[in-house]
Amino acid sequence: MTIRIGNAPCSWGVEFADDPRNPTWQTVLKECAEAGYTGIELGPVGFMPEDPAVLADGLAEHDLELIGGVVFRPFHDPDQWDDVLDGTVRTCKALAAHGAQHLVLIDSISPRRAATAGRASEAKQMDKAEWTAYRDRIAESARIGAEEYGLTVGIHAHAAGFMDFEPELERLLDEVDKKILKICFDTGHHSYAGFDPVAFMKRHIDRISYMHFKDINPKVKVNVVANRTDFYEACGQGIFCNLGDGDVDFPAVHQVLTEAGFSGWCTVEQDCDPTLDVRPMDDARANREYLESIGFA
Repeated sequence: MTIRIGNAPCSWGVEFADDPRNPTWQTVLKECAEAGYTGIELGPVGFMPEDPAVLADGLAEHDLELIGGVVFRPFHDPDQWDDVLDGTVRTCKALAAHGAQHLVLIDSISPRRAATAGRASEAKQMDKAEWTAYRDRIAESARIGAEEYGLTVGIHAHAAGFMDFEPELERLLDEVDKKILKICFDTGHHSYAGFDPVAFMKRHIDRISYMHFKDINPKVKVNVVANRTDFYEACGQGIFCNLGDGDVDFPAVHQVLTEAGFSGWCTVEQDCDPTLDVRPMDDARANREYLESIGFA
């Protein structure tokens, strides 16, 4: 069994490609490598160069492998399908050009869900027709990635979207063929949603193709859920803490992966607010050292 540890641009505050607060893509690659990682995600398509030759040179300069990429767009909004499709196709092309494996689909934050992140019993639900169309949009992006580009596609639950809580995630998994859609499992978002990440992993380990490692500060979580705090404000309040400092049981995560013979990439994603006085590379290095201390190579 070989588990490899990567990182992602969101650990440097990169959520949207055109955010003027973003560091340069060259800085992210350099600091990721200096913090001890051998792989990195693409980030939002357009953040890193879409010219394969330019990005290949940047990756090679720092001995980094491209792991995968995320389509974080509004699958829940039928009027935004062209935008979702654009993100899907461009991300697939970028990943295929560099031999990366993992396409991750995330329903972006919805105004209808923003106030009920972490509050499953209060969250608004789609009606049957809306759900069916939503499911089919996710399935189509998965089909494109899997069948047209040969990628491994994983659905990723995310706070404040319509794929947030465990019951809707499991419903989607029941309704979409596992040949085209697997799970990119994010430990932190599962905890944020109010569910047990380790218990979910034990039930669904056979469908988990990729992991995102994220931890949750339990005190901040209690406050932001109670106050219906905006997701990005919660990031600014430090809801995503360094690995090992929060409520996710990472030694148990390691045990589940090890016992299952999981092989492949696990990527650190410590979403942060780029306006704060933080040094992302320090956190990235600390997270790498923590994972090594509990048995991850």
